Parts: sequence; structure tokens; C-alpha cells
Amino acid sequence: MSADDLTPADRIRALGARATPARVAVMRLLDAAERALTHHDIELALEGSGFDRVTLYRVLDWMVESGIAHRVTDAQRVFRFSKAATDAPAHDRHAHFRCEDCGKVFCLDDVPVTRPALPKGFSSSAVELSITGHCGHCGKHS
Repeated sequence: MSADDLTPADRIRALGARATPARVAVMRLLDAAERALTHHDIELALEGSGFDRVTLYRVLDWMVESGIAHRVTDAQRVFRFSKAATDAPAHDRHAHFRCEDCGKVFCLDDVPVTRPALPKGFSSSAVELSITGHCGHCGKHS
């Protein structure tokens, strides 16, 4: 059975974590999303579920740290979250493409990102390469 065949709760438990209602709800939402969602999008979609803003921030941070979601900054410097592909390499080792029309974020696994040599005394915690433009679907309509 692949990770994609597991329920959201089972995927969370497979990480050794508690499948809280908030984690399960956010994972279901990201699983179903056709584009990367902002925190505000998630908050609106789960309105009435009883999850406050801080809980959602914590869940999203945990999901990113656990590797089951990724966070990309858009052109307006707003974080967008999407489900991480279960077979994708670590998100700091490949590029992301964000469509300016539909807002979808795509993993570009064939575009490796290497850590540059840094001056003595410097250390990096992450390297991000984000490309923006028009995806194949939206580009056809331009």
C-alpha cells in the first residue's frame, strides 16, 4: 500500500504523530486543493470547524516540518501551502513553479537546487528556487 492509499489520519500516524482533528482537516483540505492555499484560504474553508487561527498556523508549520506539506512564498510575500508529493525529493533540493494565473504551485523535480558555497562563518538552513510564470494549462489561454 502506498502512502497515497492511506487516509489522512493514517499518514499522520505513520509519522509517529497524533492525528488531531485539526491536522486531519487541514490534510484533507490540502489533498483536495487544486492550487496552493494561503493560511487565510484554509481558515475560511475550515470556518465553523472550531479551529482558531493559531491552531491552523501550528498545524501548517508542523506539516511543513514533517515534510507532508510545503510552503512557498508568492509574489505578494504571502505563504501558500500545498500537499507535498510522497515521492518528491526534499523541498530544499528542487525548484518550484508558481502559475501567476491559477496560483498552482508545481514541484520541478528535474530542476535540482544545489547549496552554494558560502563565506567562512556563514551557514544556510534552506535554499529555495521559485520560478513564476504561466503553467501549461493557463499559458494556452494567454
